[in-house]
Amino acid sequence: MHFGIGFDIHPFIEGRKLVLGGVEVPFEKGLDGWSDADVLVHAIMDALLGAAALGDIGVHFPPGKPEYKDISSLDLLLRVKQMVAGQGWAIQNIDATVITEKPRLRDHIDIMREKLGKALGLHINQVSVKASTSNGVGEIGQGKAVAALAIASLTRDTNT
Repeated sequence: MHFGIGFDIHPFIEGRKLVLGGVEVPFEKGLDGWSDADVLVHAIMDALLGAAALGDIGVHFPPGKPEYKDISSLDLLLRVKQMVAGQGWAIQNIDATVITEKPRLRDHIDIMREKLGKALGLHINQVSVKASTSNGVGEIGQGKAVAALAIASLTRDTNT
C-alpha cells in the first residue's frame, strides 16, 4: 500500500464562481487560479500523484498553458486517475479537509463526496471530505483564502 499527501491554497477573487470538490458553492467570491481553482480537487490530485510517485499537478498541468485555462479540475482528476491506473495502482480511499472561514460547507459535503467518488470510480464510503476553519488565524482566518489537505491510499491493481 502507498500513501500520498496533497495540499493546495488559493486566494479569493471577485468575479469568479466558487468551485470545491466539483460543486459550485454559492458565495460572493471564487478562487483565483488558472483552472477553476478547485483547491479540494487539486489537493486530491497531488495526493494521488504523490502516492504513485508521479510528481505533482504543476508538472502535469502547468499554469499558463492555454488548454488548462478555466478547465474543470474534475476533468484533470480523471486524467490523474488514468495516470495512476496506468502505473498499476488502484485507489483505495481519499480523505480530505477543506479549510475556510466562509462559506460554511456542511450542506455541500455529501454532493462533493458523490462527485469525487464518481470521477474516481469509488464508492462514496471511500471518499471522506471534511470542512474546518482556522479560527480566525492567518489569510484563511481573515477570509482571504481557502486551503485543502488530502491523503490518498493506493494498492497494486490485481486486475492488471
